[in-house]
Amino acid sequence: MNVVWAIIWFSVLGLGFGLILAYAGKIFAAEQDERIEMIADILPSANCGGCGYAGCTALAEAIVSGDAQTNACPVGGTETGTKIAEVMGEQALDSIRYRAQVMCSGTNDFAREKYEYDGIPDCISANRLAGGSKACPNGCLGLGTCVKNCKFNAIKIINGVAAVDYEQCTACGACVAACPKMIIKFIPFEATHWVGCMSVDKGAVTRKNCTVGCIACRLCEKKCPVGAIKITDFVATIDYEKCTSCGDCEKSCPRRVIWSNVSQKSEGIVRDKQSVGDIDV
Repeated sequence: MNVVWAIIWFSVLGLGFGLILAYAGKIFAAEQDERIEMIADILPSANCGGCGYAGCTALAEAIVSGDAQTNACPVGGTETGTKIAEVMGEQALDSIRYRAQVMCSGTNDFAREKYEYDGIPDCISANRLAGGSKACPNGCLGLGTCVKNCKFNAIKIINGVAAVDYEQCTACGACVAACPKMIIKFIPFEATHWVGCMSVDKGAVTRKNCTVGCIACRLCEKKCPVGAIKITDFVATIDYEKCTSCGDCEKSCPRRVIWSNVSQKSEGIVRDKQSVGDIDV
């Protein structure tokens, strides 16, 4: 009987404490702003981290608390930002669409290899071995770590270099974060020109490492009528706020390392080896 009474008392105590905790939970529960759930439903549920938050729910909470702006989601774009602004009772903010761009043209045809890599097919692992197999310290290793991290199937490896499918790219930043060489950058989606090189070596060294590397000859800088392209650390860079898409930089580049949407419809289309290999200054 003592055992039976013990079981009964423990059951009664358990039920009592349970009721007390349930009541306390209701009394002290923090009410969640209903806008959080509404905004989370509007967001694409990609949970890619491109906004800088752990996921879509975390971003929704940040928007409601005022820590993030209504156009913070790079995946949803302008339409998503407009809907979120309506929920927040705010004016919709202008959104600039961006795309990822691999700033390297050193495909297997053009880039020199230091050694034959036969290790783990991962750029981070290869980079730990003397910076990878490519002679250029800023060249794409082409082992597809960016591909594995992209949740939108927007990037692939073609002829030893990562290539972006612009229409699939959401500018989530997963490939940018994954690249150990830090050669994947965001540029405006409508940008017509870009420099397909990030080598910061002097011209003589770059020539030895890659047939199409930028040698900082400054011809593009001199030809640009609006001063939108400059040589910094032995490589050309474009200021997209100034660029008028005139194409003078592309025409003047003796190494043909400045690309355009005309010369390359997508980053995966490479120029003919013969048309590039013998060009030099």
